[in-house]
Amino acid sequence: MKIDKKEILKNHCYTELVYGRINKKLETNFKDLEIEHFIKKVLEETSIDFYKKIGKNFYISNIENNIKITVNSHTFRIITVDKIKR
Repeated sequence: MKIDKKEILKNHCYTELVYGRINKKLETNFKDLEIEHFIKKVLEETSIDFYKKIGKNFYISNIENNIKITVNSHTFRIITVDKIKR
């Protein structure tokens, strides 16, 4: 299955709870808009080679920022952002 990066960039969205979850997991204190800009930038800059679909989710791994973004493949909602374990 081919992953459409442009569709993910165009349609990704957030729930109120995810902002707190992202700050907690990344140990940051970003405002909601800062999180949105950061996620969009990472999605844009990450090569399609690092976009994977497993089950109902997309997993986007970005080595430069040491994070993995989980996106629901049906709703395009950002589920969480985790630090990559090395």
